[in-house]
Amino acid sequence: MKRLFLIAGMMTAFLLVVLAASAQNKANFAGTWNLDKAKSQGLSQGMMNAESVVWTITQDDKQITIDSKVTGGQQGGGPGGGGGRGGPMGPRSFNLDGKEVSTPGGGQMGGTNVTKATWSGATLELSSVRTGTFNGNEFKATTVEKLGLSGDGKVLTVNRHSESQRGPQDSTMVFNKQ
Repeated sequence: MKRLFLIAGMMTAFLLVVLAASAQNKANFAGTWNLDKAKSQGLSQGMMNAESVVWTITQDDKQITIDSKVTGGQQGGGPGGGGGRGGPMGPRSFNLDGKEVSTPGGGQMGGTNVTKATWSGATLELSSVRTGTFNGNEFKATTVEKLGLSGDGKVLTVNRHSESQRGPQDSTMVFNKQ
């Protein structure tokens, strides 16, 4: 009987260590981030021409919200434009429970937006599928962003892959924390 309690106690301790380690692996991306165009690659024309691109991220255990502000330059229009990503489209929110969330699209395009966030260690993958109608034509735009932090938490790297009627686009955005 003592052996059984000892084994059960050891298993419980092991599970607690694993849970604590997995909780520590989930990065907190909260803060204000400035795009470093010199270190980024594959940026849209709107981002390249912008005076500044700033992401303000809020995050808690249940949700992450990214509010993107593009100052100056030309902000891309249309579905999946990405040029002013988050500018005219407003903040993007993702639940951190791994479940898909479907919301109605706003503005002239209407449609729906399905989002999902999943963790892979300290990397957060944010996926979005937006469908609707633009200028009388049906569209589907998908975006997958993988967010990672540097060891010191001062550099945010976002690897983005998007597909729309414009074709596939890949970019790597590097942000410095304010």
